[in-house]
Amino acid sequence: MKKIQMVDLKGQYSKIKEEVDNSVLEVLDSTAYINGPKVHEFQKNLESYLGVKHVIPCANGTDALQIAMMGLGLKPGDEVITADFTFAATVEVIALLQLTPVLVDVDPVSFNIDIEAIKNAITPKTKAIVPVHLFGMCANMEAIMQIASDHNLFVIEDNAQAIGATDTYKNGTKTKAGVIGHVASTSFFPSKNLGCYGDGGAIFTNDDKLAHIIRGIVNHGMYERYHHDVVGVNSRLDSVQAAVLDIKLKRLDSYNSERQNAARAYNKAFEGQAKIITPTGNNGCSGICNACDCHVFHQYTLRLLNSDRDALVKHLNDNGVPCGVYYPIPLHRQKAYLDERYNEADFKVTNQLVKEVISLPMHTELDDEQIKFITSTVISFINT
Repeated sequence: MKKIQMVDLKGQYSKIKEEVDNSVLEVLDSTAYINGPKVHEFQKNLESYLGVKHVIPCANGTDALQIAMMGLGLKPGDEVITADFTFAATVEVIALLQLTPVLVDVDPVSFNIDIEAIKNAITPKTKAIVPVHLFGMCANMEAIMQIASDHNLFVIEDNAQAIGATDTYKNGTKTKAGVIGHVASTSFFPSKNLGCYGDGGAIFTNDDKLAHIIRGIVNHGMYERYHHDVVGVNSRLDSVQAAVLDIKLKRLDSYNSERQNAARAYNKAFEGQAKIITPTGNNGCSGICNACDCHVFHQYTLRLLNSDRDALVKHLNDNGVPCGVYYPIPLHRQKAYLDERYNEADFKVTNQLVKEVISLPMHTELDDEQIKFITSTVISFINT
């Protein structure tokens, strides 16, 4: 059995090596390193894939989220509701812009932001909601967009983990994650489902005016060289990364399908294990059925019941199985984001999840032998 990787970027690269190498060499030969043809080509192809009017590439996913908020003109003190159970970048940019983060609990099944918690958190100062499509699964965007419409709020999708996922409304309408809200951000960090070989990100929107503002913000506030019309930042996707991403974009659906296949194998192996809760999708979907792409498994995350999660982490590592705990500390307990407004009783689900969750290896190169070894190692531990 080949060595198990949490993310096997080398194995994935080996299959596209010649195409990637040739494309990168084209960039080097052209010397068009910033905003070159490769960037524009990738932008257009991603717009077509998502069915969105505007993709604005930028330097990384955190910048993408910050720039999206800047583009909306949010002001210091404005309240922004987001999930307590996610990576810190989501709340980080809210704080950096001197907005007021309002953290709320999540759903115990999907791990995504809880709809009732959003409703309960809205005040006259609330200006936006940031749903995070966590671990590759779409949040309940139909309900979130209805709340936003009822209260005249912006919706900023944090789509860093779910590119290629599809949200299905009750009437059967299907839409790609990241093009449902007023604006969205994504990350092309190497381990993402669509990852480059460095840092990269993008902002998506169907709003022409907002897209124009954002295009200025990412480039020092310039629309014409040395004319600074808005306060901006320096955040641009370089041509080398765009060349890599454009090649991988052609394979994104296949990559996501391979992740879903691995998730099916995991779920099947864990059937009947009373101490394990496997991932499920929205509206009762398994998350990995053939008719739905609501979950693209950026992570494959279990909940362990009545088991020592941290001891399992050690057991897996000792047996050559990498794993991760995403996330071990709720955002409302992080030193940087402590706030006397928060009541522990309002975070019952998050406080439980941080004790129970464990993410197993998930990538496009997993094979049956590896999955069998990983699952048997987990099962032998929890049944000891």
